[in-house]
Amino acid sequence: MEKLTGHKKIKTAVFISGTGSNLINIIKFSKTKRSPISINLIFSNMSKAKGLRYANQFKIKKKIFNFKNIEIAEMKMLTLLEKQKIKFICLAGFMRILSKRFIKKFDGKIINIHPSLLPKYKGLNTHDRAIKNKDKFAGCTVHYVTEKLDSGKIILQKKIKITAKDNSVSLAKKVLKHEHKLYPAAIKKIFN
Repeated sequence: MEKLTGHKKIKTAVFISGTGSNLINIIKFSKTKRSPISINLIFSNMSKAKGLRYANQFKIKKKIFNFKNIEIAEMKMLTLLEKQKIKFICLAGFMRILSKRFIKKFDGKIINIHPSLLPKYKGLNTHDRAIKNKDKFAGCTVHYVTEKLDSGKIILQKKIKITAKDNSVSLAKKVLKHEHKLYPAAIKKIFN
């Protein structure tokens, strides 16, 4: 166990659906001395999510939940979160909407990263929408998860310029680079 000055790291679960680029980034951050969190659990709603390989790589407990019946899935998730003493949840490309009941249970302890400058472009296809609307700026936002989609209190935002050469793919790549810096910064901000 690494020594921490005066406090233990907060047990955290990360929820993913895809490649896990934010996940690997949060795991690496959690291993640093200045990280207030440790990653103890990885949940996915997709059995083929590429990001699950990081659970094996870093020997982190992982679990796949089928969301066909959201109520059953969430009950199982909550049971496991409790059993593992998880106190904090990071959503990292998790493509399911959590129920009000689930969010209430973890009140104020769930955060998400969204690839737009919220409140602009909640939901999907954020980069397409920004380009279509000829926006000058795009970016990413880390926010608290509430019952309303992408509407919780903003923790941190990063604004980047959209150039004339940008399309939704190049813009997504640029924004993702900043997501990787913003997420750890937001986590530090919360627990400082």
